This record gives sequence, C-alpha cells and structure tokens, in this order.
Amino acid sequence: MITGSIKLHSIDKDLRFNGAYFLNKDALNSRVLEENIDGCSRLGDLAKVWNPQIFKRQFCLPGINAVPYCQSSDVSNTLEGSEIYVNKFQADKVGSIVEEKQILITGFGTIGNIRLVNELSKGMCYANNVCRVEANFDIPYGYLYAVLLSKYGRSQLNKNASGSVVRYIEAPGIKKTLIPKLTPRIQKQVHEYVVEASALRVDANNFLRDVQVKLKNKAGLKTLSTSDYEYFGSHSNNRRVSVFKKKFNEISSLSINAFNYSKRIECLENEIKESEYKLLSACLDENLFFSSGSFKRLELSSPNSIRLLNQSDIFNLRKQGKLLANLYAKSDRLVEYGEVLIAGVGTLGEGETFCRTIFASEELEGQLISGEFIRMKTNDKVPSGYLYAWLASDYGFRLIRKTQTGTKLCRPIQELLKNIPVPIIDEEEMLKIDRQVKKAHTMLYEALNAENKAIELVENEIESWQKS
Repeated sequence: MITGSIKLHSIDKDLRFNGAYFLNKDALNSRVLEENIDGCSRLGDLAKVWNPQIFKRQFCLPGINAVPYCQSSDVSNTLEGSEIYVNKFQADKVGSIVEEKQILITGFGTIGNIRLVNELSKGMCYANNVCRVEANFDIPYGYLYAVLLSKYGRSQLNKNASGSVVRYIEAPGIKKTLIPKLTPRIQKQVHEYVVEASALRVDANNFLRDVQVKLKNKAGLKTLSTSDYEYFGSHSNNRRVSVFKKKFNEISSLSINAFNYSKRIECLENEIKESEYKLLSACLDENLFFSSGSFKRLELSSPNSIRLLNQSDIFNLRKQGKLLANLYAKSDRLVEYGEVLIAGVGTLGEGETFCRTIFASEELEGQLISGEFIRMKTNDKVPSGYLYAWLASDYGFRLIRKTQTGTKLCRPIQELLKNIPVPIIDEEEMLKIDRQVKKAHTMLYEALNAENKAIELVENEIESWQKS
C-alpha cells in the first residue's frame, strides 16, 4: 500500500480526490518540481515547442526527391535512419523535416521517448505526433534534453498527457513541463555530457555504415535496389511482378511458400557464391541456433532483480525491459559478449524489426533476453563482428527474410537459415571489419554511459532540494 499526505490546495487545483491520482510515481516526481516552482521555468519559455501540421504521406522509393520517414516508434531506435521514404517537397512544405540540435518527443502511445537530432538524422521527416523542441540561443540544448530524459521530465510528460486507452500529448501540454533553474556550471556540465554522447553515436553509426560498404566492396557485391528482392511496402506501378516456375523435385518438404523460393533472391545467392563463401551453419559453433527458452516470469522490482529484454526493447537507445526475480533465470541463459542475435518473430513490413540482427555488445552482456530471439555463436573460422556485419547488411537481411514462414506472425525456418551463404574475404580484412563493428558498439555503450551521467547530475541536483 502506498500512503502519503497531500496539501489541500493540490486537491482544490486539480479537482480530484482519488489517491491513485496523487500518489502514483509520475505524480510524486512531478510534485517535487511543482512545490519548488520558483526554482523552475516552463519549457515553453525556454524553447520553441511545436508539432507540424497533419499531412497525407506520399510514400515513395529512395531517391533525390525522397527523404527517410520516421514514425513515433522510431524515435527510440538505436541506429539512425528508416527504410520508409516520403516525398521530400511535401515533407518540407508542411515543416516536418527536422534540424540538428532539435529535441524530439513522442506524444502518442508511448509518451516521452526523447531523441536529439544529430548531423545524421537532420533532414529526415518525422511524423506530426512527434513534438519538436528547439532551445533558445541562451539555453544549452543538451541540458534541456537531459532534464526531459530524466525521471522528472518523463513523469511530467506522462502526468500532463490525456487519453485513457491511447495516451497522447502535444505541444501545449509539453510546454508546461517545468525545467529546474540549476547553476550555469551544472547546466554546462550536463550539456557537455550530452554533446559527447551525441558525437559518439554519430561516429558509431558512421563506422557501421562504412563497414557495410567495405564488406560489399571486398566481396565484389553491389548495393541492392528494390528490384532485386521481394518486399512488402510501397512500390512503383512499373515494378515487374515476380513470377517463376519450379520443378516438383525442387520443392522442399519444409515449405511450399513461394517466398522461400524467390527467383530474385536466388540470383543474389548465386552472385555471392561466385566467390569464396561458407554456409551460415559452417560459421557457427556446435550449438548452431539456440534461444533462451521459456521460463517462469515473476516480476519483481528489487536491486537483485534481473532485466528481461524483448524485441520491442532491444533495438531502443535506452533499453527498459522488465525486472524479474532471478530465481528462474539460469546463468546459462544470459547473453555473452559477441553473440549474434536475430529478431525471430514479427511481421514483414519494411519498418519492422523481424529478421533484423543485433550484436551482443557490453550493454547486452549478462542480460536476459526473451526466447523469441535466434542466438548464434561463431566458431574460429568467421569473427562474430564480421558475421553481424554481413547479416545486418541489405543482403543478409533479405536472405534471412526469404526463410520466413507464417501468416500474421512470421518466423524463420531454421533449416533454411542454415543455408544462407556468407562471403569469405581476406582474413585480415574480416578481422578489420570485426574490430570496427566491436568498436562501434563500444562507442554506443559509452554514449549511453555519458548520457546517464548527465541524467544523474540533473536528478541528484533536484533530489538535493528535498534534503535542504
């Protein structure tokens, strides 16, 4: 049972008398700032806060007249960019293209996911339900970002949101967020941590993009276009329909799904096999594919709890997960550094995480992940970072998607997954790619730590108000 005392003026102001309204976590965090309002400023006084107008999206193929389109759910993604594109001129006309140093806040569904626009994400189009915050010239944007990302910022966003089933908040509600007037020294220190984190993420993303280019160049492979594979998404009217014949003896007992026998993907496989390659199964240790399995889940918020990550968490910048009692979580289920993970369940939309690949870095080491992930450990023939780079490439992703089966929720057929070709290039080049992948993921981990230091500074300063 949660108990607490509430001042009468709070009840008069909010016209509420139920304990759950005043004693939930968001209300308690918000009240710390509300009771010290003289030491705070409203966000609307420190920054320009707005939502772009609603517009009908004109989806299109990548090109000079297209820009990546990000939904509200993309705000929390670790990596920059999107597989979905919209018309550039339309997006610019309605003001939905974001600029560097702006802060993005989700205002629909999951409230309060925050992202700082950097040099890679500037020029992209974000949905109209993603609020934009642009700090005034005399306010460090990194400081505003850290406050909004802290538990005090997120709690205020949740408290000021409306709706019962689907929660939402727009610029007028976000402008009410109270920002503490901390000393210039603290604000500068917080800002510097955020700038450091942003720079690390930019470098990490550039490293991973460079890896993709380098791998394909060394393997003699081109960058794929949408005519090279089947996909579910926007396409031009003159796109050729994929029609092909297969002899009866070419149909496996594993599947009669035409998607698994794609002629276009078969051409890509043949292209890879023109040079040295190994099947995926030959790159893995004796366990081949394995998972965390199923186990009893007992939610428990405790210092001794273990965090469970599922597919909706693991691709996020800040992985929340669920806290579980470690009673039923055996140590052999925990992720080890260098594992390669595949999101093993989902739908076939271009923006979905299904069949996307994750490298188990320092952030995931020792974590518990759901049983829906397909886990792999490499043998001594192929470095783990190199295998990740290949499976995360446009080739790897399409080859994994080719193995899918299912109607609404799809899963890869693991027997087909074993036969994915992996190009083998010069050993020293493979090791260089491996080191670059690992360095990039270490930088992402360091960025998260720098951001956490900024948030900790803000929260510690606010908590000191209660002690004084």
